[in-house]
Amino acid sequence: MAAESRFTGLTSTTRAPTEITTENRTLRDLVEIYHHLSGLALQDADIGTVAHLVAHRTDVTVAVISQKMGILAAASPGESYERAVQYVHDHLIHPRLAHMLASAGKSRRPLRLPDPARGRARIVAPILVGDTVPAYLVSLVAADPDKGEDIDLLIAEHAATICGVILARERVIFSAASHVRDDLIEGLLSGSGRDNDEVVRWAQHLGYDTERDHRVLSIILEPPPGDSERSALIAERAAGATARLFVAQSPDAITSVRADEVVIVLPESAAPGSTTRADQLGTLCVQRLGVLFPDVAVSIGVGGAFREPAHVARSYEEARRTNEAIRRLGRRGAVVEFDTLGISRLLLQVPDVETLREFAVDMLGEVLRYEKKHRSEYTSTLMCYFQENNSPQRASKRLHVHPNTVTYRIHRVEELTGLDLNTYRDRLAAQVALEIIEALGGDIV
Repeated sequence: MAAESRFTGLTSTTRAPTEITTENRTLRDLVEIYHHLSGLALQDADIGTVAHLVAHRTDVTVAVISQKMGILAAASPGESYERAVQYVHDHLIHPRLAHMLASAGKSRRPLRLPDPARGRARIVAPILVGDTVPAYLVSLVAADPDKGEDIDLLIAEHAATICGVILARERVIFSAASHVRDDLIEGLLSGSGRDNDEVVRWAQHLGYDTERDHRVLSIILEPPPGDSERSALIAERAAGATARLFVAQSPDAITSVRADEVVIVLPESAAPGSTTRADQLGTLCVQRLGVLFPDVAVSIGVGGAFREPAHVARSYEEARRTNEAIRRLGRRGAVVEFDTLGISRLLLQVPDVETLREFAVDMLGEVLRYEKKHRSEYTSTLMCYFQENNSPQRASKRLHVHPNTVTYRIHRVEELTGLDLNTYRDRLAAQVALEIIEALGGDIV
């Protein structure tokens, strides 16, 4: 009997039959609510269903509040969800509530804060998921002298427990779904599908649009030098920011944050000949990271365009090779498309970049040194001359100079280098040297 008195606030062991009947009915109602709440844990219910059940069985307003006092769910008897949310916002969300949330979270027990002036009270019950408190169940109850205060606390505590079970289950499901998604992306990038139909199914599960062209972006983030733990944390945050940027800018992209890079399978929308979407978003990414994480070195390689899901692996390999070229050439902070590498695809197979530099200096070193001293434009003229198929007239139009000026500069290049640009081998050597100079950034002497 002593245990039963906690529900009515009675301390006497002798009670009238009506009091016992009332107490038994209260206990019966409590057991029934417990039973219904426990049943929700076995069903595919969400926390909104828990709030709705408690609100309509106890005639109180109930809400599930996040750590930052965001309303995750709300229910009020006889009211729509929108009205319930507004009521919770107006009557429960208050600066004093933050203190209650912190106290309940610390004690891991429900708390009751009376409000005598309004004849009601706030109850806060922490929702536990493992050792964490991601949210709280909050109810606004009337001060009823005929009903023990412990009843409200017990209901809130059990409802919070059920919410914890539901949130834990959702976390497990989300984690499992994330693992499956990661496995599907890994399968596409590695090209490990047994046949084309399987690859297409993988891509469709990830939301891949087979009616559009795509490109793969390989984004390498190098942590700042110094303390390894701090550097790794900064790189991890930069990777998260990169993924969020692409999700925000292109919700239809397939994004994967891997151990050493962020990989984006990006649908293209640019018209032929215009700047690609990959280049636009890649440039935006470099700019954004430069502001948020100035100590993190970033490089973005972009693979070739494709439409068939089976070609994801090919584009990814191209993006990786392009990124390797960017880093070998010391061009961090660049966004480079594989399609624009040209002969550099072959040149970069040379193990030692210094060998490439030496070749370019052997071919055009004297021209570069002359340009530094006299500020001439011999190499740019030579490049334009080759691009216009050795035509001084067409090159002069692009350079806005007289054709004789182009001819004079070409002769001066021959005099300085000893090359005969009318012969195939010398012309090819000069063209390769120009490609190397451009790839290495120009300043090689």
